[in-house]
Amino acid sequence: MNNKVIAIIQARLGSSRLPGKVLKKLGNKTVIEHVVNRTKRIENLDKIIVATTKSELDDELVKYLKEKEITFFRGSEEDVLQRYYYAALEYNAETIIRITSDCPLIDPDVSSKMLKIYLESDYDMVSNASSDSKNRTFPRGLDTEIFSFELLKRAYKNADEKYQREHVTPYLYENQKNIFFYKNKVDYSNYRWTLDTPEDYSMLKDIFENFNDENEIRFKNIINFLENNPSVKLKNSKIIQKKLGE
Repeated sequence: MNNKVIAIIQARLGSSRLPGKVLKKLGNKTVIEHVVNRTKRIENLDKIIVATTKSELDDELVKYLKEKEITFFRGSEEDVLQRYYYAALEYNAETIIRITSDCPLIDPDVSSKMLKIYLESDYDMVSNASSDSKNRTFPRGLDTEIFSFELLKRAYKNADEKYQREHVTPYLYENQKNIFFYKNKVDYSNYRWTLDTPEDYSMLKDIFENFNDENEIRFKNIINFLENNPSVKLKNSKIIQKKLGE
């Protein structure tokens, strides 16, 4: 299958629990730079777009993206589904990889395997993320969702609940039957590697400080480090993930 594969990373500075988180430093790079650099290593990817908002709050982020020569799109702050749709439309995406900017440990090996499955199959969607815990086996923070532009267009036109517009993919999970949930042999879904709170940031800083070579910051290596350093894992173990609509 030959089509244009675009990763769209949603990002903004107005986080309620940790404002400005995507420009915080982990090691010598910002969170958003880590996400973009790691996403670049996904095989068969054509382009990366950071989809941010038209809010003045995000002018600082846009300035930073320009300095780093990272392609960006500005759209609705509240209607993230609309922002996503118009970003995909502007850059002629045919296959979309959805990644969020609070995942600085996104693993290109995991995402590459998922994209290969999607491109070589007839699944409507390939995902290792879901609000349904039975479909999650990877740490929260490696979330990758892959689907077609046509599916995104359908969601954009038909989703009418507020939570469906704020989170991009709920409509797809609720209305598509042909979804492949990519699962790890061992269930590590109790690990939390996303960035949403000061506790998350403290844990992520410890991870980045442990590895001298960024290429070594991969899924299995991080698991080994945390299993050998339970005090680091415990730093954000009590954080409750926000529910859809919160």
